[in-house]
Amino acid sequence: MLVRCINCGFSCQKYGKTKAGSQRWHCKQCNITFTQTIDNTTKCFHRFLNWLFSKEAQQDMPGQGRTFRRQIADFWQIWPMPPKIETSRDVVFVDGIYLAKKACILICYDGEYVLGWYLCRSEQSRSWQALMQRIATPIVVVSDGGPGLRKALKKVWRTAKLQRCIVHAVWQVHRYTTRRPKTLAGIMLKDLASDLYNVKTQEDAKIWIQRLFNWRVTFKEFLSEMTRDSNDNLRATHERLLKAYNSLVVLINTETMFRYLDETLVLDKECPRTNNPIEGGVNAQLRRLLRYHRGMSVEKRIKAVFWWCYLHSPRPLSAKEILKVMPTDASISKIYSSMNERAQLQGIIPTWGDAISWGDLHNYDKLSFNDWD
Repeated sequence: MLVRCINCGFSCQKYGKTKAGSQRWHCKQCNITFTQTIDNTTKCFHRFLNWLFSKEAQQDMPGQGRTFRRQIADFWQIWPMPPKIETSRDVVFVDGIYLAKKACILICYDGEYVLGWYLCRSEQSRSWQALMQRIATPIVVVSDGGPGLRKALKKVWRTAKLQRCIVHAVWQVHRYTTRRPKTLAGIMLKDLASDLYNVKTQEDAKIWIQRLFNWRVTFKEFLSEMTRDSNDNLRATHERLLKAYNSLVVLINTETMFRYLDETLVLDKECPRTNNPIEGGVNAQLRRLLRYHRGMSVEKRIKAVFWWCYLHSPRPLSAKEILKVMPTDASISKIYSSMNERAQLQGIIPTWGDAISWGDLHNYDKLSFNDWD
């Protein structure tokens, strides 16, 4: 067995044994002696990941998992970070999954790999921008209509086209009309929204849009009815129907409902019209993972999602490289503390107009120059 020096890397020779019976090794180059230790960190890390992505419960382990929890404690400190995607995709799917009231993870998926993920408090434009900045601009973005996404697209992925998920558009109408509407207008609007699944060509889209506008004309007087609320303010009697109608009109005006019918798009495959790939390929898998290991803290749930996303990214690193390069809680805290100290130091240093001048602290004779010119 060839053993190399832990200091210089040259080969070593046996040099007796310690009192404990361990083999001692000697390096002629460095003139140092050492004992070779077995590093099973990578082995424990693989066991941690295998447990995380399985149904295995800690209470079924020997000692009810106490030894296992002690072995994997350090791995919960690691934050797997997303790679930078420089190759543009034709179509990407974006969505957010909430793990707690103020903990949302935004995910970008291309149908095969997870391209990026970002932890935020809510789906807002800044969070979407942070997710998009590390990913090359795609041709089409399919979304369920999360808030702030359209604004982020205009700033980061300016050339990308947005396709609103048809399923979510129909569900939004059903939330306003309910599953069993009692008015004729509600029944017709619900059926009209459900007919979106049957729109396959541009001609079908034109007919559907005309049917929607005809519905508005047919029930114009009915939708114009007003009612006074408890605060004696006038409100539309059928406000929910108007909201359902307006939600569809907005998608038509922004050209995000029938983007999948756009013949100018040059794609390798047919443009999708639903967000089903990310809903079933990512979100469902993450919810199942969290269900198998329910009871974890919010931080551990976040890191569990991060680990799943990272190992389903295009080119994840090996276990040995992950342990070497990925940031930990301690390294992140150190960065934040150093940045805080730097900010405090910059706040102490006076700038122009803030410092005390030399003349404010010394007395000197003022010379009069009134006699010149």
